[in-house]
Amino acid sequence: MSARSASSTPLASAPTTRRIPAVKTPTSRAIATLAIAGTLTAGAVTLPATAVADDTASAPFLMPYYTELDLTGDHQVTADDLDVIASAFGTTSTDAGWAAVSKVDLDTDGVITVADLAAASQRIIYDDGPFELVEASVIEMQAAMNAGVTTSVEITQAYIDRIAAYDRVAQGEGQRALNSIVTVGSAPALAAAAAADAVRAESGLTSMLLGIPVALKDNYNTLDMPTTAGCGCWDGNQTTTDAFMVEGLRADGAVILAKASMDEFAVNLSSTFSAGQAAGSTLDVSSPYNTARNAGGSSGGTGASIAANFAALGFGTDTGGSIRIPSNYNQLVGVRPTVGLASRDGIVPLALSQDTGGPMARSVVDAAVALDAVVGIDDGDPVTARQSGLVPASYTSGLSSTALEGTKIGYVPAMIGSNASTVRLFNAAIADLRAQGAEVVEVATPEGWAAILAEGSGSGPEFNHDLQIYIDAYLNPAVTTRSLAQISESPNIIPNRGITASNPNNATYVSRSRVTPEAYEAWAGPEGTHTLQLARGKQIVTAMMEAEGLDALVYPTGNPYGTIGTNMRLSPNTGLPAVTVPMGQAVEGEQIPGGGANLEFLGRDFSEGALLGFAFDYEQATGHRTPPTLYPALD
Repeated sequence: MSARSASSTPLASAPTTRRIPAVKTPTSRAIATLAIAGTLTAGAVTLPATAVADDTASAPFLMPYYTELDLTGDHQVTADDLDVIASAFGTTSTDAGWAAVSKVDLDTDGVITVADLAAASQRIIYDDGPFELVEASVIEMQAAMNAGVTTSVEITQAYIDRIAAYDRVAQGEGQRALNSIVTVGSAPALAAAAAADAVRAESGLTSMLLGIPVALKDNYNTLDMPTTAGCGCWDGNQTTTDAFMVEGLRADGAVILAKASMDEFAVNLSSTFSAGQAAGSTLDVSSPYNTARNAGGSSGGTGASIAANFAALGFGTDTGGSIRIPSNYNQLVGVRPTVGLASRDGIVPLALSQDTGGPMARSVVDAAVALDAVVGIDDGDPVTARQSGLVPASYTSGLSSTALEGTKIGYVPAMIGSNASTVRLFNAAIADLRAQGAEVVEVATPEGWAAILAEGSGSGPEFNHDLQIYIDAYLNPAVTTRSLAQISESPNIIPNRGITASNPNNATYVSRSRVTPEAYEAWAGPEGTHTLQLARGKQIVTAMMEAEGLDALVYPTGNPYGTIGTNMRLSPNTGLPAVTVPMGQAVEGEQIPGGGANLEFLGRDFSEGALLGFAFDYEQATGHRTPPTLYPALD
């Protein structure tokens, strides 16, 4: 995503089997694979018009497996590349033109043949076999849409139907409803899907997000759905613009399908919200794997909805764990980017010293594709200027099943914790990383480590100040609760967070509304104690990684349906990026059988590409994610 000028008040500075995520095609295709590409006649191969890609693409938008055989400069394998291969039949390694086509000699026999053409055709994002929505990846959706098997309109409608059938309906006796979605933008989403289908018909696959439905945490501004931040007091907050990250998604052709429920104003990890409810009433978000458990927070609605297959991709925000904890509870991949990679402009804030938005997805590939669309320098969030020159053409480019080979990964024993399931799963993860070629070493913590993990969240001292910036810039004029103090007096909030007769002074919103400008400055100003501690934290952890020669640190994100406080804090208290990926589930005899736990990779500033590569290699070698059984395909 490119830079844009701010249209509002800028934010404050602040060896196992390896599986390539190919499309669903039989492995016995051989020459028959040409059927997916068209008909071989007179040395030429033609594809249906819907599968021909836009040859004006300016950057790769998928992993090397699908791009490295490109011969025509559009960063993907298409019918045009197959034409080039077919015209080169018979070219040998001694011929003058060999250099131009040598990379498609996939059987390495020194001659370009129909066998090479057949093998290359498997790299086309095209699949005319049956399409199954549940657990479908972005690649599988694009392959099916390119083949004309389905359309974005059909996929979008299918997700709308799943939300209607499952989200607010308990699936059996003793089960709770998920309550993961606040708003479904059916009409604008279907219109956007139809527009994406029209683009595909005319220009082919222009982006990996073309026609892909996305659910956003309900603190991202959307010009076609209200942004409530989970609070009934803001049910009428229809903004006139999108958040910067949402602009990027739409620019890449994504369909903004729904706003996911969240903990009210992102305050807690429980994902309790009052949005859309009668005064004094609230709902809780349940995990689709165990509806007796909450989905984590504060991005719990995103976590539950993506795990239950209510959208292809989701986005959350993370101040102190709110992307990674719901990912841990719901067997998802979550990315907490470096602070400064993705603009926070147009997102309801909690604490801008630590806030960042990022993707939550069912696979690493999907998360990388989603991240590509939302990065960029934004005048509305000056900290994004730090990313200049540090963002790859695509975060999918480093996804490799050998990414861990030759790396050095460190871990701190104290971060493993004592939960029996987590200890077992983490020890197995260490063995898996080593099996993939990584050197995994125990590291001693440097001086200052304890202070990093002990530093508190900015959500107390910063919330009043940062929320007011959003209110002044974006809150719909018709909304009457225009300060945190006024919110604390509203009947349309979680009751115990505002002023009550029994607790008139110390409830969450009340106490935070009384943080003075002087107290804020002493905490989060340029020389504030929190500002300086976060900078020290980044310096200490980066220096530790340099001294030990580490490519990443790893640790459990949390326990099955539980948190590990120190582990939640390492990324936000340093500003360094983290990627979390499923590492397995608790088994019978352990505390919460079936509960998932994730492995988290933490790296240097703006090292998201490398971290996603490591997570992809681990994910492909282990395949720990399982779909929730309560929400099967609809009849």
